[in-house]
Amino acid sequence: MKKLEAFSFCVDKSDTGKRLDAYIHERVNNYSRSLISQLIRDKHVSVSGEARKPGYRVKSGDHIAVEIPHAKASVFLPEPMDLSVIYEDECIIVIDKPPGLVVHPAPGHFSGTLVNGLLHHCPDLKGISGEIRPGIVHRLDKDTSGVIVCAKDGMSQLDLARQFKARIVRKEYIALVLGELKADSGKMDQPIGRHPSDRKKMSTRSKSSRIAETHWTIIDRFNGFSLVRVDLKTGRTHQIRVHFAAAGHPIVGDAVYSGKKTQRSALTEISRLVSTVTRQMLHAKSLRITHPKTREPISFEAPLPNDLVDLIDQLKSAGT
Repeated sequence: MKKLEAFSFCVDKSDTGKRLDAYIHERVNNYSRSLISQLIRDKHVSVSGEARKPGYRVKSGDHIAVEIPHAKASVFLPEPMDLSVIYEDECIIVIDKPPGLVVHPAPGHFSGTLVNGLLHHCPDLKGISGEIRPGIVHRLDKDTSGVIVCAKDGMSQLDLARQFKARIVRKEYIALVLGELKADSGKMDQPIGRHPSDRKKMSTRSKSSRIAETHWTIIDRFNGFSLVRVDLKTGRTHQIRVHFAAAGHPIVGDAVYSGKKTQRSALTEISRLVSTVTRQMLHAKSLRITHPKTREPISFEAPLPNDLVDLIDQLKSAGT
């Protein structure tokens, strides 16, 4: 099999005792640790000529060889889709994702995803790094709308993935939350990890949390609601939703982190407007990256979706 890339290392004394998958991830950080672990299990990694497990503890003098195979052919079919393209060139494509659109195929969603649409729009789109995730370098939740950038070639995907990991990408969101935040701006920095009892959720009470930082600024206040601009410094799963829920101000329409009872708990007449909301009112408004080819900073913006605009107008009218 032809190899996309190959690496080799000799373990220093200072690295003795590290897990094999962790050691390789430190040295080749363009690839996810989960992918590296899979490569080890698939015997694409050898230690002094022998196959080892991901948890093998490396020793000084170990010679580690890593081979990255070409991505397997995509099993997902191209599908015609009316994509709202904000920007496109030979390296990247930027989409204004509507709410309700799943980004990547997964159990229960093997068709009708953004990836299926991209494969039709960009026929030569290819996977990379052994993962069948053509073009995907970051994600938005199914019911979150707004800007998402995708790569159109392997080198662009690696470069963008590096930018996201290094936290040099600027991401700005707009969120409508329950309750009136007292301050005009603030920061939330509770670590986030997998929920201790519900594996589909994230939590600030996890035993395996990672640093998370969310900055917010008030745009407007209504009777019982706040419209906020959110600047993400990190990119944990469900970060904005988890942080605001933990602060007692869950995002309007987010049944996962607040529940329908909480969404309807306010006793004001205005609160009844949220009963028709079918998704969390969270929008990825803008994104700034360094272009993977020109190396110039480039920014993209998506207008607020109609459902959020309509709800804001109703809240304004009800409060007058």
